[in-house]
Amino acid sequence: MSKQLSFLRLQRASLGQGTLTRRFSLIPNPVAKSRFSLLARAGGLCPYSPTLQGAGFYRPLKTGLRMTLVTALVLGAGTVALPGSWANSVPRMPLSSGIQTAQIPANARVIYVNPVLGSDRPDAGSSEASAYQSITYALSQATPGTVIQLAPGSYTKDTETFPLTLPPGVILRGDESQKGQNVRIIGGGSFSSPTFAVQNVAIVPATDSTIAGVAVTNPNTRGTGIWIESGAATVRNSTFTSNLREGIFVTGTSTPLIENSVFTENDGNGISIARSAQGEVRGNIFQNTGFGLAIGDSSAPMIVDNRILQNIDGVVVSNSAKPIFRNNVIENNERDGIVAIGDALPDLGTAESEGKNYIRSNTRYDLYNATRNNTILAVGNDIDASRISGLVEFVAATVAAGFRDIGGHWAQPYIEALAAKGVIAGFNDGTFRPNERVTRAQFAAIVNKAFTARSNQACSAFTDVRSNFWGFEAIQTACRGGFLTGYPGNQFRPEQQIPRVQVLVALASGLGLRSENMGVLSVYSDRSGIPDWAQTAIAGATEQGLVVNYPIRDRLNPSQEATRAEVAAFVYQALVNAGQAEAIASPYLVMAP
Repeated sequence: MSKQLSFLRLQRASLGQGTLTRRFSLIPNPVAKSRFSLLARAGGLCPYSPTLQGAGFYRPLKTGLRMTLVTALVLGAGTVALPGSWANSVPRMPLSSGIQTAQIPANARVIYVNPVLGSDRPDAGSSEASAYQSITYALSQATPGTVIQLAPGSYTKDTETFPLTLPPGVILRGDESQKGQNVRIIGGGSFSSPTFAVQNVAIVPATDSTIAGVAVTNPNTRGTGIWIESGAATVRNSTFTSNLREGIFVTGTSTPLIENSVFTENDGNGISIARSAQGEVRGNIFQNTGFGLAIGDSSAPMIVDNRILQNIDGVVVSNSAKPIFRNNVIENNERDGIVAIGDALPDLGTAESEGKNYIRSNTRYDLYNATRNNTILAVGNDIDASRISGLVEFVAATVAAGFRDIGGHWAQPYIEALAAKGVIAGFNDGTFRPNERVTRAQFAAIVNKAFTARSNQACSAFTDVRSNFWGFEAIQTACRGGFLTGYPGNQFRPEQQIPRVQVLVALASGLGLRSENMGVLSVYSDRSGIPDWAQTAIAGATEQGLVVNYPIRDRLNPSQEATRAEVAAFVYQALVNAGQAEAIASPYLVMAP
């Protein structure tokens, strides 16, 4: 892997052996004169007040179709002034595209749980055929070293007593290959935290316990998925969604390992880290989940190899926290990539240990140092210098290797495989831009490269596609092959971004995969949103294994505009169905019931 350092000179600043770096001064903001702080306590949002005490958990509130951020999440005691303007690809060491699933120790005792077929009686639990019904009962029978193996299904307040408290050394295990999307723990209960008083929590793991392959949702007010207070618990290959505060809260002196999990659509944050907690957050995806991470107090976790995108802010670091960031992708967040407030001092790379973070394309700043006096070191990162604000000693780095913006992306194996076949390509800057939307004309071009059209459908020229338009031939070929049709008035609308439902209908129609089996649509929780004209095509696409839904497998999102990554996954699966490509394992591949 080749690497090239570029140095930006604004004013001299010594770093290591006389390295020149760029030093950014804090940009004055007249709105910031009206600084404020909030009185808050753990578990509640409190009104404005001249002081801030305890820990605040502030989440973006959704009002109608507009999302308004009330304030930032601030952890710890003290008065913190917030910037007043808050209301308004990459050289990487790629993450593994495979799912690392730990093996059960040979001498481990295994207890089986099945919420539908099981029974909580003393003589059960020893096999899949004779399982306990509830996790709660299984935990009462578990000793250190016990593996509690969960069958697919939903574990709710109907059978469980929340919070579920894992004893030391116990492994709670669902389906790691699916990141737990078919093993759902839904609920929460009162937990008295030694550091944050009473909380509402779904699971409380003790030291050396492990949670793997489950999907956790706490739908209660200010609900937290997992609360880690002390010790070295492990959470891996799991999904955290629709928690009404955060997916995981880490506090006290805990040193957990949280890896290879997905955090999406939580109301507050993906993960909150407080007090003097440390540990490691590695290889996770934080997407559309309030703040990806909120790190406060004197905590100092390692944040490594994560993808943090499309959140309100990627990471908010407050109080005197000193997290270490290495090899992360932080992009396309609605406001800022990384924000430091209070007396925070995040480590984004030094001369001895480069950051290798890719922090770009965030709406306002990629890196915002809003502390009063601290200077942040950011050596060896790929950051847009024009989107840095505050005192930052920055040394840029660029590493060229393949598509530089898909390392660790959920669709990385599909993108790379399809690119190897010459069906798709990247951009001149070395990026693929997986989250960009695809137009109808672009999709027509992809279809023509992937498949040999049957050319058995009459197709006249469209009134809005001139013969000198770059995609004219591709559109005509895709139309004659039965993949795409036009709109009333003989229009094609080539520059219109194509919805997911149209992509799947096109593939099913052009490849002759439509099905009358409407029962297969029951796999989608949002099946009511599938238009009548598309149902036979979606049924066929589902039966034939074309549908890949990220991040929630049972959510089709039919009217959502398709991204380049999604189109790559759909088209690749169509090639697999046609016997023209090898199958790729993915936890997001929809399986027909």
